[in-house]
Amino acid sequence: MKTLFTITSAALCAHLSLAGASDWKPAENTMLTPWGEKLDPANVWPEYPRPQMERADWKNLNGFWNYAVTDKAASKPSAWDGDILVPFALEAPLSGVGRKLQPSEALWYKRTFNHAPKEGTRLLLHFEAVDYKTEVWVNGQRVGSNIGGNLPFSFDIGNAARAGSNEVLVKVLDATDTPGTYQLRGKQVFKNGGIWYTPVSGIWQTVWLETVPENHIQSVRIDTRVTGDIAIQPTIVGKGSIKTTAYLDGKEVSSGTEKLKVDAPKLWSPKSPALYDLKVELVDANGNVLDTVNSYFGIRECGKRQDADGNWRFTLNGEEIFHYGPLDQGWWPDGLLTPPSEEAMLFDMHYLQEAGFNMIRKHIKVEPRRYYYHCDRMGFLVWQDQVSGGTRVGAPKNAPPIKKKEAQAKSEWPEWKRLHQPDSPITELDKAWPDWAHEQWMAELKGMVDHLHNYPSIVVWTPFNERWGQHRTMAVGEWIAQYDPSRSINIASGGNFFPVGDIADHHQYPHPMFPMDDPAFNGYLKVVGEYGGHGWPVDGHIWKIQNRNWGYGGLPKTLDEYKARFSESARILGELKKQGVSAGVYTQTTDVEVEINGLMTYDRKVLKIPAAELKKLHKANGLAE
Repeated sequence: MKTLFTITSAALCAHLSLAGASDWKPAENTMLTPWGEKLDPANVWPEYPRPQMERADWKNLNGFWNYAVTDKAASKPSAWDGDILVPFALEAPLSGVGRKLQPSEALWYKRTFNHAPKEGTRLLLHFEAVDYKTEVWVNGQRVGSNIGGNLPFSFDIGNAARAGSNEVLVKVLDATDTPGTYQLRGKQVFKNGGIWYTPVSGIWQTVWLETVPENHIQSVRIDTRVTGDIAIQPTIVGKGSIKTTAYLDGKEVSSGTEKLKVDAPKLWSPKSPALYDLKVELVDANGNVLDTVNSYFGIRECGKRQDADGNWRFTLNGEEIFHYGPLDQGWWPDGLLTPPSEEAMLFDMHYLQEAGFNMIRKHIKVEPRRYYYHCDRMGFLVWQDQVSGGTRVGAPKNAPPIKKKEAQAKSEWPEWKRLHQPDSPITELDKAWPDWAHEQWMAELKGMVDHLHNYPSIVVWTPFNERWGQHRTMAVGEWIAQYDPSRSINIASGGNFFPVGDIADHHQYPHPMFPMDDPAFNGYLKVVGEYGGHGWPVDGHIWKIQNRNWGYGGLPKTLDEYKARFSESARILGELKKQGVSAGVYTQTTDVEVEINGLMTYDRKVLKIPAAELKKLHKANGLAE
């Protein structure tokens, strides 16, 4: 697998002149990671953002932008409040601002870039993620809008851009958990506390420009089979057909068009995360190359089968595999949803791999694309959650009253169990979402599945978590199982079970448990989708010492007691594995805000249990090889 390039040349990078860099500093009185402490605002997230479809001609727009906060109805700011460091959200300390956006407010951004138009090309403006409703103008011309805070979107700005200096203006609205909005927000609430975290508003992933030919490849979908049959489905703007070439370790192994055949394929797995490079060329009727993108793929097959005792087990490439990993929320004290750097992001991943985990449950967050590239490269299995949404949790006391239907959806669901009859309480609550909210939820679910389709590391989709926004469960499960049959479906991790998909997922704190004797789950992979959460406070590394910091099962008195609790959970999970449980998810990789139940502190400065110690323990209990 080739190393994806990082553009640093002044000819290709388009950082702003860093007039604000000399006096930039993180928001005051905040916790910083080592990478936040040494952050260079002139070189923020410089890496190429889209490893699955790489072109050379691009410009990075991360850096300082002007920002302003106005009334949400304002047509434009009358003045600018200062500089904000993109791609960090308004609330993130590393943005240099660190304030919450009110639902009644709009967040505005402005910056300029230089452009030298080339004949026969178009200019694309890419946003990797902006939370939540976005509207964009270039040189005063509206170029488009987007709803949704978690996925990339782009606009062709070729008709609005001009030679020389150009101005980009962005307006963002973010209601977070305002009642009646049903906004997909994950763990964000306006009044954060407990298991709910600081809101994230505005740009929170890389912004970039890309020059493409008028006839170009917009996207590429790659499907692989363990037989070596590779299907490549492009979306093309304009005219042309594709020519494809696959390489392994720099050597050509196959060429063709929309179908390739790889002989004696080298299969992708955690033990051997083999990746093939892929060159996709758009050619005209005479064979002239119009556009070229570089990509990659892994060949693997997800499945399940029954063991000798009749229990369903995960398989990968036809072999049984136990999925074991952490609940990984991807939050940072200085960047919130945005890692301070790729190096920081990789620190977490290397620690988990060295600890013997082969899986990561990516918890109600969609990471930057480079995260999944590294999972592919390192050999992690990924359980990908849909970002949850629905009615509000943890609302301010002075917020407007919740309507009757919203109150019904917000009320406690019955205990985790099988749907027994059509008129059960689960069924009524399952119908609580209005049509318009469900349609937006489905649009974002489909967008996530399409966006992440090509990453071989992703092996499980989880539409719902713990009944948060769980609705129309059977319809959702049937749709996603049909739409992507190449992965396992965990319809509701810890939520109310419905007979759809592949997995029955039980959450239990602090020690793992699964109701093995319930025949309702016999036809499903049995997993403990969350357990543990053992807390240990580390002096000097607490996010806010005046808050109620907590872990499941109460806090131990000594570090040895903390480790003993973890060891006991590992022992129990090892026994459950023997009884038929096929996966375990430990809560969690790091502390997050007032949750101090991570394997490392929120600032990543203290590893509560060293990786080598964890791996030894995991091996002893049959959880790792």
